[in-house]
Amino acid sequence: MGRRTCSLLASTFILCFLLTSSLTSSKNLNIITDQTSLLSLKSHLHLEPSDILSQNWSTPSDVCTWVGVSCSRRHNRITALNISDMGLKGTIPPHLGNLSFLVSIDMKGNSFQGNLPVELAQLRRLRFLDLSSNNFTGQIPASLGFLSEIQSLSLKNNKFSGFIPATIFNLSKLEMLELSFNSLGGKLPEQIGKLQNLMVLSIQYNRLTGSIPFELYNVSSLETLALTNNSLSGELPDDICGRLPGLEAIYLSWNAISGRIPVSFPECRRLTLLSLSNNAFAGPIPREIGNVTMLEAVYLGGNYLTGEIPEEIGNLRRLQLLSMELNIFSGSIPLSIFNISSLVLLDLARSGLSGTLPSNMCSHLPNLQYLELHYNDLYGPIPSTWDGCSRLQDLSLRDSNFTGFIPREIGNLTMLRTLRLFHNRLTGEIPRELGKLQQLEQLHLAVNLLTGSIPEEIANISTLTLLALTANRLSGSLPKSIGSRLPDLDLISLETNLLSGHIPDSIGNSSKLTYINLGNNHFSGTIPSSLGSLRLLQHLYVHGNNLTGLSFITSLANCRFLTDFWMHNNRADDFLPPSIGNLSTSLRVFRARNSTIKGSIPNEISNLTSLVELDLSSNDLSGFLPSGLGSLALLQGLSLSDNRISGSIPTGICELTNLGELRLSNNQISSQIPGCIGNGISLRQLYLDSNRLSWGIPSSLWSLKNLLELNLSSNLLNGSLSPQIGNLEAAILIDLSFNQFTQNIPITVGGLNNLINFSLSHNRLLGSIPNTTGNMISLEVLDLAHNNLSGSIPKSLEALKHLKIFNVSYNSLSGEIPPGGPFVNFTRESFMFNEALCGLPRFEVPPCPTPSFHRSNNKILLLALTIPLGVLGILAALILALTVIKYRKRRKVPTRGASFQGATHGRISYYELLRATDGYNDNNLLGRGSFGAVYKGILEDGTILAVKVFNLEQEAAFKSFDAECEVLRNIRHRNLTRVISSCSNHEFKALVLEYMPNGSLEKWLHSDDYFLDTTLRLNIMIDVASALEYLHHGLTTAVVHCDLKPSNVLLDEDMVAHLSDFGIAKLLGDDQSISYTNTLATFGYIAPEYGLEGIVSTKCDVYSYGILLMETFSRRKPSDEMFDEEMSIKRWISNSVGDDGIVGIVDSKLLSTEDRFYNEKLSCLSSLMELALNCCEDNPQDRPGMSHVLAALKKIKLRFLDYGTSTQFEYSFSTKL
Repeated sequence: MGRRTCSLLASTFILCFLLTSSLTSSKNLNIITDQTSLLSLKSHLHLEPSDILSQNWSTPSDVCTWVGVSCSRRHNRITALNISDMGLKGTIPPHLGNLSFLVSIDMKGNSFQGNLPVELAQLRRLRFLDLSSNNFTGQIPASLGFLSEIQSLSLKNNKFSGFIPATIFNLSKLEMLELSFNSLGGKLPEQIGKLQNLMVLSIQYNRLTGSIPFELYNVSSLETLALTNNSLSGELPDDICGRLPGLEAIYLSWNAISGRIPVSFPECRRLTLLSLSNNAFAGPIPREIGNVTMLEAVYLGGNYLTGEIPEEIGNLRRLQLLSMELNIFSGSIPLSIFNISSLVLLDLARSGLSGTLPSNMCSHLPNLQYLELHYNDLYGPIPSTWDGCSRLQDLSLRDSNFTGFIPREIGNLTMLRTLRLFHNRLTGEIPRELGKLQQLEQLHLAVNLLTGSIPEEIANISTLTLLALTANRLSGSLPKSIGSRLPDLDLISLETNLLSGHIPDSIGNSSKLTYINLGNNHFSGTIPSSLGSLRLLQHLYVHGNNLTGLSFITSLANCRFLTDFWMHNNRADDFLPPSIGNLSTSLRVFRARNSTIKGSIPNEISNLTSLVELDLSSNDLSGFLPSGLGSLALLQGLSLSDNRISGSIPTGICELTNLGELRLSNNQISSQIPGCIGNGISLRQLYLDSNRLSWGIPSSLWSLKNLLELNLSSNLLNGSLSPQIGNLEAAILIDLSFNQFTQNIPITVGGLNNLINFSLSHNRLLGSIPNTTGNMISLEVLDLAHNNLSGSIPKSLEALKHLKIFNVSYNSLSGEIPPGGPFVNFTRESFMFNEALCGLPRFEVPPCPTPSFHRSNNKILLLALTIPLGVLGILAALILALTVIKYRKRRKVPTRGASFQGATHGRISYYELLRATDGYNDNNLLGRGSFGAVYKGILEDGTILAVKVFNLEQEAAFKSFDAECEVLRNIRHRNLTRVISSCSNHEFKALVLEYMPNGSLEKWLHSDDYFLDTTLRLNIMIDVASALEYLHHGLTTAVVHCDLKPSNVLLDEDMVAHLSDFGIAKLLGDDQSISYTNTLATFGYIAPEYGLEGIVSTKCDVYSYGILLMETFSRRKPSDEMFDEEMSIKRWISNSVGDDGIVGIVDSKLLSTEDRFYNEKLSCLSSLMELALNCCEDNPQDRPGMSHVLAALKKIKLRFLDYGTSTQFEYSFSTKL
């Protein structure tokens, strides 16, 4: 028995030993697998600045002792990996998925890149995954949805794109989801409502579209909702806090959410932050907001909120940040706000508020640091008591209507860093007490009515970086030590005051100065050479003073960043030194007109190869024009008028292909106009008048089709005028007077429809005044005096309704002076010394004779002629009547169409249209389209119209006409082209439209003659969006335009855009959201589903609008030759925006790196392009509606205006304000 027991015990011991050995072996094998995974991760690192892992992660040591590694004692497996903020660069290998016991991964704050491996889904025990602040790209793997134990997932601050995978929302234990700062698009999936344990949802700064899914409001555990800076639309449910009572923070700013602010916020009892700014919320702020007593921050700015700010806001006793700028409130600031003692920031700028500020407003604001009340209609005196706001750092009351003195008590705000009181009506002197603000960085008191001198104490504020006192009535001299005591000064602007004395030498000691503006004062003496010590100087303006001498220019050679130098309107009385050529090669603008500069222009000026504008006009310069001018390849404006320059015009000027303005008037230039002048393809203004130029006008000059102003008067030019003068179709002024031109006036002048001022007086012209002159419909001045013209004054001139000045005196004209049109306003002076003119008595010429026969033989002759002629007349009338009857049987004359709604004219007949368009003459052609042509027409009463005549040889033209009639008959909107009438039968169809004098958007975008700034482009695109929103959502039957493109956007005299050409438009019935068509719109603008399947919906217009938006701000047509099957305009924009290359795609004329708001404006343009990309999503359902687009555009415009149009005076500060 004992032996048997011993044997059993031995067997059991052996079995346990073997099992233990097996388990130990298995554990060792598993930890080796973990070790191999980490070594694989190490091998995928490209950069490790600290070298910690390269030294520490090595095989001889225990993997559980490695840096960043934690292991489980029980299983001897890696359970946590933390290698955050180590500057690592590389990729994540798939082997990381073998760390099957991992519970936590923290790799944030590195530079990992590439795609996430799908093998991460094997980490089924993972609860915490933080890969934020890296450079991961591609889509978020759908396989992450298999991490069933995950509680916290953070992928923010990466470059992920595509959609959020729906599988993520199967992670039922998820408590925190952070995906902010990526490029994720599409809609938030409805499955998000399945995350019933979610507490933090943060998907800010992405490209999400659509509305917030209603299912999200069922996640009652939610504490933080952060969706800032997307393109979300729709409305918030009024019971949002009834559904999400645990909310502590709401971040929804920078979207397109509309509707009213919910009244249920008091039910979110723990809500501390509410951020709804920069959306499209409208209506009043609900008074119930005052019951959300835990609130610490409220952001409601940049919306369309109206009404008065509720007094109940004063109940928020914990409130620290209150920002409600950029709204359209009414009334005054509630006094209760000034009782919130916890306030740190109060921003009510640009909100339409009025009234005065309470004198004791600081009594209960001990913590206030930032007070922004600018751009309102606040008036009255600035409060005099500021002691209670002792922590104030930023005080902005600019751009309002404050009056009275600047309170001396402001000097007690010793923590103040920024004081902005500019653009008010403040009077009195600048208080000396401001000198006590020893932390002040910006003192901005410009555009007021301040008097007295600049206090010496201001020059003692050593922290000042900006001193702006422009446009006041300050007098006296500058403190002599101003530069010595202001070492950090970056900008000083004292323009347009009454300052006098010398410019202190000490200004050269402010070595950080980049901007100096002392213009339009009474400074005298020489400009100090110490300016040469300002190595960072970019802008120097000393114009409009009494400064003398030019020797200081030599010292400016040290200012290598100088771009703008204005010294015009001074009394230099000196020679321009050759050292002018040593100035910065970055110099773009040099203005020195009217400064008594003498001598010749140094040829060294040609070294300034970046010059864009050179103005030396109205001086006493002599000698020849420098031969090196041709090397200034970037020059756009050259003004040397009113000097004593002689010699010839150097041919080098012809090489300046960017030159838009050339002014050489009133000099002593001789010889002839260079034959190469036609090479100046950019010339818009050419002034060569009052010189000694001879010979004829070179034929190449007439090829300058973009020329706007041409003045060659008062020279010795001769020969005949070329018929090619008619090529100058863009010209508004042509003055060839006081020369020696001979022969006839070419009839081609009738094609100069834009010409306003035309003078050929004091020449030797012969022949008659061309009848075509009556076609020059824009003429205001026509001077043909002192020539040898004969014949009659054409009656066609009566059509020139804008003509104000007309002079044909001292000629040999005969016949009747026309009595109608503009001639009713002319007097005898216009017609003197033309011996054979006759007309009305007020012209003081003989009356025109009427035929009469007094002699009897004439009576006999009259009878002899009258009888046969009468018989012949009767026969002719009978023949004509028969012909007309026969013709009418064969052809029915088009009928007058019924007038459309809103028409101001009655019915217009076919013959009226025929006369109005001069028989549809090509001279009146405005443009051609797919189904016809549009002509300009002038009715007998002078009304200008556009007549769209359909080409009925194309079968589709009938449908196009019917479509336009159907669409336009009963709609009316300020941004739709108004139809005045129609004219139609089976052989002729026309629409009579409102005339748009500024043509199409296409003309303004793609012609070098025209330019639209950012604001105009924004306004136009908002107009178009408004029209589309009305068509899509403002009618009982939705209308789809189907052919949106720049040529169909017309601009009226106020540059308001009107959408036109509804020839292929579709009407969607009440039960239709889509339709089908075989008619294709314009290539490049067509939505994919339209072009491939003929599917028509309002989302087709949204797609076309996106392309139009891209084209408008890039000036690139979708049909541009740079685009092909591989690279479309959409892909080009998408690639550039994604790579932060927005600068490379927007129109370069819209941005200047010297603009102080460059980055902000760049951000606005980037937002526009992102909006355009959203409109061009391939899936129609992912495109926003036009209501959302319109709201987003208005939001972007508000941002842009806030940056770009503070006051006109601010522009002169360039990049520094």
